[in-house]
Amino acid sequence: MTLATGMRLVGLDGQSFRFDAGTLCLELLLTGGEGELSKWERLHTPGDLADWIPNSRAGLGDLVQVSAGELAATLRLRAALQRLAATAASGSRAFSAADLSALNEAAAAPPPVPVIGPALERGWASPVTGAQFLSMVARDAVEVFGGPALDRVRMCGGERCLLLFLDTSRPGARRWCSMDRCGNRHKLRTRRDRHPAG
Repeated sequence: MTLATGMRLVGLDGQSFRFDAGTLCLELLLTGGEGELSKWERLHTPGDLADWIPNSRAGLGDLVQVSAGELAATLRLRAALQRLAATAASGSRAFSAADLSALNEAAAAPPPVPVIGPALERGWASPVTGAQFLSMVARDAVEVFGGPALDRVRMCGGERCLLLFLDTSRPGARRWCSMDRCGNRHKLRTRRDRHPAG
């Protein structure tokens, strides 16, 4: 099971960049959301979610079968995760009881079942249901929001950038979604402010 370490994203300005959310539960937020995030919505049908999962760090490949009900449950969990992550990134711990309940409900379902093949390769019992995938996401979120990693949930420091990530850097000093995008823009702005033209 090879895990992805990031995804290629394209901003509204057409710029392509690599983004590592640092953890599966925050990676799910890259599929869209409510309000301003709706312009990036990718999950319109169960097939959209099934197509997205192999690109995630879940390591499930194309084994996941998603029903309409499981897509609806994914959208509910994603909305709760978005609110929890934004709250954590702001430094607050005033989490909504309803959002924590949504997380616990998804985590209560059985996760995917690991198996080992004849060549001693690791894999997953097939098929994997959408509910099992959601359990995997929710259990990851329980680890993030219920443990020491909570203090490392961040929102990109770029202007108008809404990307949330888990700072997995050793010093815990990550500020940007990507140095190739918001980090570079900040450097350019700082340079212009120090050396204004003519």
